[in-house]
Amino acid sequence: MSATLAAQVAERLIARRQTLAVSESSTGGLISAALLAVPGASAFYVGGAIIYTAAAREALFALNEEKLVGLRSATIPMAELLAETVRTRLGTVWGLAETGATGPTANPYGDAAGHCCLAIAGPRAATRLLATGVSDRAGNMATFAEAALALLVETLDASGG
Repeated sequence: MSATLAAQVAERLIARRQTLAVSESSTGGLISAALLAVPGASAFYVGGAIIYTAAAREALFALNEEKLVGLRSATIPMAELLAETVRTRLGTVWGLAETGATGPTANPYGDAAGHCCLAIAGPRAATRLLATGVSDRAGNMATFAEAALALLVETLDASGG
């Protein structure tokens, strides 16, 4: 599933000569791993980061508490900021970001396990909120990664050429 979606992303980006950067949190690198498993990934995948903590967010994206006033993790506005930030910092056409709560319990902000926020930045923007309703950490990680790739394919298709 993720392999098929990753291949679809690759096909579209390579054909358009466009690039992608990824910011992940609760997927722990599964999105990037799926994309990098596609032969020829270097033609479209520039890089990514696992932004799992505030320390990583500040060190890798220069987003400190001052720049995050009114925002919190695991929200659509945060996912949008991370997608645009990774896109800008790595100089890509597209940015994809994921942030959420995989479980087995709620995150520190009170979001239930299975809560995921996705965002795409680029020539066309998109967001999606996902709630699996399950506490299976590994299962949620895989589901979130697949949903992120599906949203990217949909967004690329909607953006035309």
